[in-house]
Amino acid sequence: MINYFKLAYRNLGRHRRRSFLSGLALALGTALLMFIAAFFQGEMRSAMESTLRLNSGHLQVRDADYDPDKLSVAWDYLVENPMQIAAQIQTLDVVQTATPRLFASGIVSVRDESVGVQIIGIDPASPANDPYRTLTAGEFLTADDREGILIGYPLAQSLRLSVGDTLTLLVNTADGSVDQQPFTVRGIFTTGTTAYDKGIVFLPLAKAQAFSGAGDRASIIFVLLKDREQAEAVAAAISSPNYQVKTWRELNQLLVLVNDFSDAYLVVINLIILGVTVTVIVNTLLMSVFERTREIGILSAIGMKGHQIITLFLAEAFLLAAGGVTAGTLIGWAASAYFGKVGIYFGDLGLSADMLLEDRIYTVLTFDAAVNLIITAFVITLLASLYPARMASRMEPVEALHSAQ
Repeated sequence: MINYFKLAYRNLGRHRRRSFLSGLALALGTALLMFIAAFFQGEMRSAMESTLRLNSGHLQVRDADYDPDKLSVAWDYLVENPMQIAAQIQTLDVVQTATPRLFASGIVSVRDESVGVQIIGIDPASPANDPYRTLTAGEFLTADDREGILIGYPLAQSLRLSVGDTLTLLVNTADGSVDQQPFTVRGIFTTGTTAYDKGIVFLPLAKAQAFSGAGDRASIIFVLLKDREQAEAVAAAISSPNYQVKTWRELNQLLVLVNDFSDAYLVVINLIILGVTVTVIVNTLLMSVFERTREIGILSAIGMKGHQIITLFLAEAFLLAAGGVTAGTLIGWAASAYFGKVGIYFGDLGLSADMLLEDRIYTVLTFDAAVNLIITAFVITLLASLYPARMASRMEPVEALHSAQ
């Protein structure tokens, strides 16, 4: 077997440029496969984590008649005694945190400019609000603040607002009327997700309840679990005829569907890249067969069997695959590691709250994905070399020698 690899190495060395370009094509193909896999993984992880921590949580407890699309603060749609319910849910071991939130639709008005926003009343002390504690300026809200408001960085930029500035906030109240009140910008937050930050303002829960006329009520109980896969079990444990409990899968059906189909998208892309790469490898080996027709004829004439000729060409393909895949793995790993730290900036992609993406996507290359891609590229390269190898093995000695003259 060692002799086969020695011959294969010499044969590849005869045409170093062609062998190098073929190995380079395989290396670039493998590197591209690894980077795309890392990008897809990072993109889906970013979308899932951003959507869960900013928008839906792992569980939501709502009134039985609550409609999230209306953002109504009418009492018939709200959860009564939300702090008490949240405290009861919080006692479960699998629950990380549970906190009430009040949603209302409103309008921010500054000078002659107005922007529609979603008002969220929060308990400032809850750990669930940690994603909003990254401030570009100012300070976070406190529970007893009656005049302060927290706004997103993109909204502050578009309305030219700074900490300490005053804005007018209009809200649709529980009785269907519209109320307005001036607020002072206490802080400007950023979650790294422009699509979310530009349309959200935060008030302390008590102030939001009083301002909207919701009383001691909330739209939802926002629940984060230590393990999101326990969502169904926890939902069953806290179910009640008085309210509905929604899991993160039910709340993010579009995101779950995209996540489930992402592997299929990745397979199609991988097949296209591998197809191009394999074409280059096959072309290299076919050219080698045609150029070495006389040599193949001599080898056959002195007694080399067809399976031995196949083994020789497979050895050449093995060496090409070993060099190309190894180089591609190093390139792909290096690129994935680099962009896993600095990220790839896309800015505001304009997606809805059903699927939030951070402005900067960080690649994530898992060990399983890398191993699968390495094995796939290696095996497909060897399989692709079977055609030119079989072609060489079927040459008749006399015809090969005659055609080479």
